Amino acid sequence: MKTILAPIDFSKVSDSVVEQATSLARALDGRVVLLAVVQPPVVVAEYAVVVDNIGEITAAGERNAARQLETIEEKVRTKFIQVESVQVTGAPVASILDQAQKCDADYIVMGSHGHTAFYDLLVGSTTHGVLMRARCPVVIVPSAQEKRAGKRQPEARNAQV
Repeated sequence: MKTILAPIDFSKVSDSVVEQATSLARALDGRVVLLAVVQPPVVVAEYAVVVDNIGEITAAGERNAARQLETIEEKVRTKFIQVESVQVTGAPVASILDQAQKCDADYIVMGSHGHTAFYDLLVGSTTHGVLMRARCPVVIVPSAQEKRAGKRQPEARNAQV
């Protein structure tokens, strides 16, 4: 049975990611592992006063992610696809790659948000980081704005390590 890891961040592209992962699982008689990574807030010296609230902020994010994951998992299950959910807290790229290894993923299906190159240069791109380091094929699902602009269609790339 093939395992499809689907990291989702509950953005607009997440529905398309789940749809593509479900379609791939159906075609391969596989299972879907939904992954939500809760990233703790970044603290800068100017905002040191709010450091006490970081634990509360992270816990609230974790509770919200758990509720949303449960809803999405139930939707996938109604399509008669084997599905499980995993939630972790940490850096997205490292967490996705770690989970791919733990669940022995055959594919990673994830979204692209269609940020500009300048944004990716400043902030970094989770999709790019996973694509460059993954040990299995990565299917990239474009955001709605990328689809409208005709930039690219879902593609698979076997990342080299």
